[in-house]
Amino acid sequence: MQRIPFGIRRLDTTISGGAPSGSVVLLSGEAGAGSREFMYTTAVMNALATADEELFDLYYGDIDEGTTVPPEVHYVSFTADRKQVRQEMEHALDPELVDASMDAVTFHDLSPEYFRLSPVPRNWYSERTATITDLGADDDRTSVPEALGDRLSEHAEGNLVVIDSLTDLISAAEDDLSWNEIPQLLKGISRAAHRWGGLILIRVNHETLTAEQHGQLVDSAAGTLMFEWESGGSTRARTLVVRQFRGVLSRIEEENIVRFETEIGDAGFDISDVRKIR
Repeated sequence: MQRIPFGIRRLDTTISGGAPSGSVVLLSGEAGAGSREFMYTTAVMNALATADEELFDLYYGDIDEGTTVPPEVHYVSFTADRKQVRQEMEHALDPELVDASMDAVTFHDLSPEYFRLSPVPRNWYSERTATITDLGADDDRTSVPEALGDRLSEHAEGNLVVIDSLTDLISAAEDDLSWNEIPQLLKGISRAAHRWGGLILIRVNHETLTAEQHGQLVDSAAGTLMFEWESGGSTRARTLVVRQFRGVLSRIEEENIVRFETEIGDAGFDISDVRKIR
């Protein structure tokens, strides 16, 4: 089975090199628990593998046999522009890594579609001054799901695509689609991803969802990684749990791994400890 690396060396090694190609993986996290840093790390490290092989080898090492780095990395955002995302990446990783990788990351800003019918002033999310023609064209606008679908159809085949975030898409549901259509959209992406190959990561803050809604999303993706805070004594630790993952979970169960302790370092998201049951 061909795999695509997450860019987190200890995790990739544990699961035989990375995610099976054609996977849609839900990064479901509590606020600040590491899902955003995981997303940034995967994008930066996969881009770095083609942009600066020497630096990639220094921070990651050799790619496992049967694992292939995607030729392109695409980052889709509904609310942030490239400059903002880059600044946030530099808070999570060594700025040298971000700087070396950015030319290999294609950024897709869907904020014009996302904010167009909102009360947010146009000049806050668009550098172009609105004209009467632009305002009249709003009735024929491309919806957020349509814009996302266009980007995926054009760029997802064989590549890494990061979608930031499903929480934003859900909040726009009243304008473009109902809640019930969100899991349907995710299932549609999963179906197409199987044909495309590559890897699609979709981040969501599960604290904004009901248990039933979250369960519907989990059921719609090939894999779900849960990022949680765990309290022990006077300290809090970030943890990663593989909730479900076709083609991966059986490997983890063979190793009796139930939970990863995580940390954020110069290379971004990392595994600091692996807990096992006997």
